[in-house]
Amino acid sequence: MGPGGRAYGASVSQLLGGYRSALPAYVSTLHGAETGSLSTPAHYADFAVQCADLGFPAFKIHGWPGEDVDREVRNVLGVRDAVGDRMALMLDPSSSYRTFADAVRVGRACDEANFFWYEDPYLEGGVSVHSHRRLAELLRTPLLLGEHVRGFSAHVDQIVARGTDFVRADADLDGGITGVMKIAHAAEGFGLDVELHGPGPAHRACMSAIRNSNFYELALSAPSLLRASADFPVYGDYRDDVLDAGPGGTFEVPTGPGLGVEFDTDWIAAHVVDEFVAS
Repeated sequence: MGPGGRAYGASVSQLLGGYRSALPAYVSTLHGAETGSLSTPAHYADFAVQCADLGFPAFKIHGWPGEDVDREVRNVLGVRDAVGDRMALMLDPSSSYRTFADAVRVGRACDEANFFWYEDPYLEGGVSVHSHRRLAELLRTPLLLGEHVRGFSAHVDQIVARGTDFVRADADLDGGITGVMKIAHAAEGFGLDVELHGPGPAHRACMSAIRNSNFYELALSAPSLLRASADFPVYGDYRDDVLDAGPGGTFEVPTGPGLGVEFDTDWIAAHVVDEFVAS
């Protein structure tokens, strides 16, 4: 779709019927570590306050992989206490909790802290419909699953089986821009929202044309990475950094032809690993 837009002098957003020119974003953190700028619940709380002060409407925690569920609970409650009602908050353990019981315990902390969603909680891999339906029955916080589900039909099966509340889609993993839009429209037909996984010009274009989507993900962020959170060197001057946000923590939708960004051909030439000619 990007080359088609360039051929006709239209942006992908235009080709998709985009109606939004700026997208509300959420800061999505790196995982916690034992050292560094995200090594304690207090670090997360301070970073969330910093992002709220910058105008971001939402903040997602990637905590510490492993079995210290007490620390995860303290983190969830501490971040909410720090920011009050200024931001929507989300938690993504990245399928790291060891047991269903751990997922329930942290999920109930999310309930107490009024989290916006609870994503891929435990080690079954983010694909089990039955277990997540049971988890959803025990919690108030909506679940977000789908990052590890591949293919349009599999996403629809998950929706129909009530295995998730929010739907995930990713242009890199779900069949490109066309795949994302198919999943988004399927979710809309079932009255659900779709949230795009990660940043990038393709996702900005898609989200501009999707009514049922809440936030643009500003991934891999930390207090020490405000200027290198999501770097795309293949694109010349395109950035997805915390400090590049516009008013209200928003990011503009590219309006140039195609994806609306220029490719850094020198960088590409210097990183070629193989070539083939399509005929």
